[in-house]
Order: sequence, then C-alpha cells, then structure tokens
Amino acid sequence: MRSVLNILNFFLGGFITSLCWLVVTLLTVVFIFTLPLTRSCWEITKLSFVPFGNEAIHVDLLRPENKSKLMNSGGTLLNIVWFVLFGWWLCLSHLSLGIAQCLTLIGIPTGIAHFKIAVIALWPVGRRVVSVEEAQIARENAARLQYGN
Repeated sequence: MRSVLNILNFFLGGFITSLCWLVVTLLTVVFIFTLPLTRSCWEITKLSFVPFGNEAIHVDLLRPENKSKLMNSGGTLLNIVWFVLFGWWLCLSHLSLGIAQCLTLIGIPTGIAHFKIAVIALWPVGRRVVSVEEAQIARENAARLQYGN
C-alpha cells in the first residue's frame, strides 16, 4: 500500500515539492554560509519524494545517549536561518499542494502527508528520515532511557 501511495503522491504533485527541495539543497551547497543546512535539506528531500513508510524524527530520539545542549542550541540557530531563507516558502508550497490534494477524494492521504512535511519544512535541522518501524523503535528506546524501564 505504501508503494501505491508513494506513486500517487509522485503524480499528484510530490514531484514538484521534491524538485523544490532538491533545488534548495543545491542552493545550500552554493551559498557557503548555508552549508550546515545541506544535510537536513537532503533528508527532507528524501521524505518529500517518498513520504509513505518514512518519517522524520529528531536525532536526539535516534541516539538519546549523545544528546547535547550545545548541539541543540546550534541547531536552533540554524533553524532560524533556515526559516528566514527557505523554510517559509517551502512550508507554503506543501500547504498549498496539500490543500489542493485534499479537494479530491483520491488525494486526501497525500494531502495529509504534505501537511506533515509542511511542519517539518519550518524547522528541519536535526531531523533524520528513517522508516516508520525504526522511528517507533527509537521512540520506545528513548522512553525507556528517560523513564528508567
């Protein structure tokens, strides 16, 4: 089912948003000062291309033992730069495409996926794209570490 939804997403406009993310990824490479944003941008490009079966989770959930306040502070600063330069218009592209897709009955699942990516588009730094199953395992492991079970 995930493959069918990913193909449907591709033909209903997911190709356009993936292309936008790819252009922004290349722009972050060209502008030297945005080079730290390239990894996060590439991760969300993958998610935009294949949203079903994948999920973007924060790196602290993947490796809770490596959690660092300094790295999180740097990520917050990078997210602010990201929002000003690229985040707001990528978010708007996902929102507009999601609304357009939700107007059709067949496009509702892909529209919802675009709404989820729109939220991630605002603050992508520190997120990694993993499978849904791996994300669930990471959340369970982080909960065990946090609550001592």
